[in-house]
Amino acid sequence: QVQLVESGGGLVQVGGSLRLSCAASGSIFSIKTMGWYRQAPGKQRELVATITNEGSTNYADSVKGRFTISRDNAKNTVYLQMNSLKPEDTAVYYCNAAIQRYYWSTIDYSNWGQGTQVTVSS
Repeated sequence: QVQLVESGGGLVQVGGSLRLSCAASGSIFSIKTMGWYRQAPGKQRELVATITNEGSTNYADSVKGRFTISRDNAKNTVYLQMNSLKPEDTAVYYCNAAIQRYYWSTIDYSNWGQGTQVTVSS
């Protein structure tokens, strides 16, 4: 069993900042790519940013230059620093992790957190 627990969401004004955290726990041999996705009301879930276990990052064009993804491998935790927030960043943010539970097992890409609400008010 693997759990992803997110924290750090909330209400912020336009131009403000928030930092999201997501900690993975449970039966974990290694964590490959970790990432953040978001889903706004009436829209599909979309990728925000990902980071590999070697530190390579990828960002959606809409957040480049404003958001920074990072991770602490020792703590099995991924972060998302969000600056210069806009109303269109309002969404539920979900953490995802590609996890190998045992040295003999395949990578499971279906690990999701419960989601944390980010609301940017104008």
